[in-house]
Amino acid sequence: MLISLGSFAVLLVTLVVLARKGLALSTRVLLSLVLGLAFGSLLQAFFGVGSESLDTILSWTNLVGSAYVSLLKVIIMPLILVAMIAAVLRLEELSTLGRVGSSVLGVLLGTTLVAAMIGGLLAAGFNLSVDGLVEGERELARAAVLIERQDRVADLSVPALLASFLPTNIFSDLSGSRPTSIIAVVIFAILIGIAGLRLLAVAPQEGQALKRGVDIAQDWVMHLVRLIIALTPYGVLALMTKVAASSDSQDIWNLLEFIAVSYLAIFLMFGVHGLLVSLTGLSPIAFFKKAFPALVFAFTSRSSAATIPLNIETQVKALGNHPSIASLSASFGATIGQNGCAGIYPAMLAVMIAPSVGLDPLAPEFFLVLMLVVTISSFGIAGVGGGATFAALVVLPTMGLPVTLVALLISIEPLIDMARTALNVSGSMTAGTMTQQWLKL
Repeated sequence: MLISLGSFAVLLVTLVVLARKGLALSTRVLLSLVLGLAFGSLLQAFFGVGSESLDTILSWTNLVGSAYVSLLKVIIMPLILVAMIAAVLRLEELSTLGRVGSSVLGVLLGTTLVAAMIGGLLAAGFNLSVDGLVEGERELARAAVLIERQDRVADLSVPALLASFLPTNIFSDLSGSRPTSIIAVVIFAILIGIAGLRLLAVAPQEGQALKRGVDIAQDWVMHLVRLIIALTPYGVLALMTKVAASSDSQDIWNLLEFIAVSYLAIFLMFGVHGLLVSLTGLSPIAFFKKAFPALVFAFTSRSSAATIPLNIETQVKALGNHPSIASLSASFGATIGQNGCAGIYPAMLAVMIAPSVGLDPLAPEFFLVLMLVVTISSFGIAGVGGGATFAALVVLPTMGLPVTLVALLISIEPLIDMARTALNVSGSMTAGTMTQQWLKL
C-alpha cells in the first residue's frame, strides 16, 4: 500500500517537473489522463475491486482530486456574480444583452434537440431494449429512491419551475443552497448590471467609478481562477485514478452495447459541434484543441458547474470570445440545454422502454412528441436538481413510461456520465463561439 501511495506521489512530482520545464497545460492534462487511467487500472488489477486496501489507497489519492474540485466549486458563485455584472456593464446597451442571451439559448436548445434525435435514432437503430437487464440489489435500492424522487418531480408545474429560477435570498443562493442557485445568481447579477447601466446614464462619473471597481474585482477573481486552473493536471490524475480503479469490469461488460451506443451518440454530437463551429469559418480541430483542457476536466470531474471557471477562462483566453458571451454561455450551459445529460440520455431511455409498454418508438406521434418534451425539459432540469437522472425523471413519466431502467443502469452511470458532461461543456463553448462569430463583440 505504501508503495502504491509512493508511486502516486512520484507521478505528482513528475507533473510538477514538467510544469517547471514549460510543458503546455493541455499536454500535461492529457498526460495526466493517461497516467491516471494506467495507474488506476494497475491498482485494480493488483488489489481487486472493493478491497479494503484499494479503498484505503483511493481515500488518500482522492484527497488531491476532491481538493481540486472543492477549490473550483468554491469560486463558482463569486466568479459568476462578478463576471456577469462586468459582462452587462461592458455591453452598455440592453439590446446587445438580449441578442447575446437569445443567441446562446437558441444554440443550447437547438443542439439539445439534435442530440435527442441522435440518441433516440441510434437506440432504435441498434434495437436497444430493456430485455435481459438483471435487477440486482443495488438496482432495486436505487429504483426505490428514484420512485420517491419522481413523486417530488411530478408535483413541479411549469410556473413553479420558472419561479424557482428567480432569486429570493441572494446570500442563500451564493452558497448553492438550491438546485437553481446558479440561474438565480445569474439573474441577480444581470439585474445589478442593468442598474449599473442606468447609473452610468444618469451619473456618468459615479457609473465609471463603479465600472472600474467591477473590472478590478473581476481581474482579482480571474487571477484566483488561474491559480486554481494551474492545478488541473494534478486533479485530473487523481480523479482518473479513482475512476479506473473503481470501475467494475463485469458490470461494464454486461451493458457494453448500451455504453458503446451512448459513446457513439456522444461522438456524433461532438461532430455536430465541430460542424456548427466550421459554419462560422473557424477550424473544428483548432476549436477542440483549444477547448481540450476544459473538456478533460469535465470528463474526469463529471461536473458542468465545477467546470464553469475553466470554461470561461478557455473561451476568453483560448477561443477569443467576449467575456460577456463567455460568462453567459458557460453559466447557462451548466444548467440549460445540456446536450449529453438532458438530450441524448433521456431520449435513449425513452426509445428503449417504449416497446416494453407496447409503443412504437419511431412512430411520428411518439418520436416527435419525445423530441419536443426532451428539448423543453432541458430548459428546466436545473429546477429539479440537474443531471441526467433528473432529466430522465422528467421525460419518462411525461411520455407515460416507467423509470425503472434508470436504476438498472446505475453500475455504468459514472462511465457514461463522464463523456456526457464533456459534451455538455462542449455545447456551451459551441454556443459561446457561434454567438461571438455572429455578433462580433
